[in-house]
Amino acid sequence: MDANEEIIKTVKIGNSTLTLVGTAHVSRQSVKLVEDQIGSGKYDCIAVELCQPRFENLSNSAWWKNLDIYQVFRQKKATLLLVNLTLSAYQRRLAEKVGVEAGQEMVRAIELSQEKNIRLEVIDRNITTTLQRMVTRVSLWQKLKIFSGLIAGIFVGEEISEKQIEELKQGDMLHSVVQEFGETLPQFKKVLIDERDQYMTGKLIQLAESPNAPKNILALVGAGHLIGMMPAFSNPPDAIRMKELDEKPQPSRVGYYIGWAVCVFVLSMFYVGYSRSPELGLQLVVTWVLVNGGLSAFGAALGLAHPLSIVTAFFAAPLTSLNPTVGAGMVVGLVESYLRKPKVSDFESLRDDIGSMKRWWKNRVVRVLLIFFLANMGSAIGTYVAGASIVTQIFG
Repeated sequence: MDANEEIIKTVKIGNSTLTLVGTAHVSRQSVKLVEDQIGSGKYDCIAVELCQPRFENLSNSAWWKNLDIYQVFRQKKATLLLVNLTLSAYQRRLAEKVGVEAGQEMVRAIELSQEKNIRLEVIDRNITTTLQRMVTRVSLWQKLKIFSGLIAGIFVGEEISEKQIEELKQGDMLHSVVQEFGETLPQFKKVLIDERDQYMTGKLIQLAESPNAPKNILALVGAGHLIGMMPAFSNPPDAIRMKELDEKPQPSRVGYYIGWAVCVFVLSMFYVGYSRSPELGLQLVVTWVLVNGGLSAFGAALGLAHPLSIVTAFFAAPLTSLNPTVGAGMVVGLVESYLRKPKVSDFESLRDDIGSMKRWWKNRVVRVLLIFFLANMGSAIGTYVAGASIVTQIFG
């Protein structure tokens, strides 16, 4: 059996024929397969596993230069950017090992579609929507597992060969990997794979049933998506389901209520302390400020923040910890990005620097995100340490 039979599937929808090709995003053979398929001249439309923003980013490799890091913090998108950069760093590490740029098969498909004047369609869900659904609908424990796994993969992951990557695209091996991922991280699999399987299937069906639909469509998707997409063609998502899949969920209110509960608790402890004696009340406030502000400032200092940013962390953390709508990291990040605006060279080297821990503190874009993360972490730890100390002083 031809190995490609495992990763090339055909579906008939109305008068259109869909040819789905499963690729690996860091594979020379996938690039060659894409070139051969498009070069055959059979297709009048190419559909790629990209959303419009990712398509624009791939088409314009200099998009980082236009990123306004200050606005990222103002719009509260620092967490999404941090997740995106971490995923990019992991893919880049794999790409360096096998000697091919991540997503090169998609880049090649775009180039060939332009050269041959073939219609190009993007069929994936907006990356921002996917990341937001991931942040809001995946448990904290699973987020920590995947984030720590990505960090470990960037720096201490096992060596992987191009042969192993090609084996991952084939039948039983691919099924077992996807199944194991689902058992270990079910919520992540649902958002990252299952929902996008449905969404891309729905987009392809919409394309095939649209006026002036292409006759022969080549759909290029990650090999792992074929497992979910092929059955989905028998039970495709309707318009209501497509709308649901495209919605950006509101942040969970649980953290919001917990934040206000912490605020009420701490303020009530201050009240109890002052009721007993002004000296005890003042001592509790000092404890809260020194511990919470001190640990947040320490986190900012670990990120080599500007002295004014460190001072900001010290004074902001005790206040932001009592307000769940604002995080200390966001305030510190705003100050740091204003005081030390990234240079063009920082954006040009960003993709390389994110994969090297030694360069995290040298690149201003990476460093401000590191400061954001560490200041937030310090404040979070400080909240519980200071809270425990306050309870001990009152009831101990």
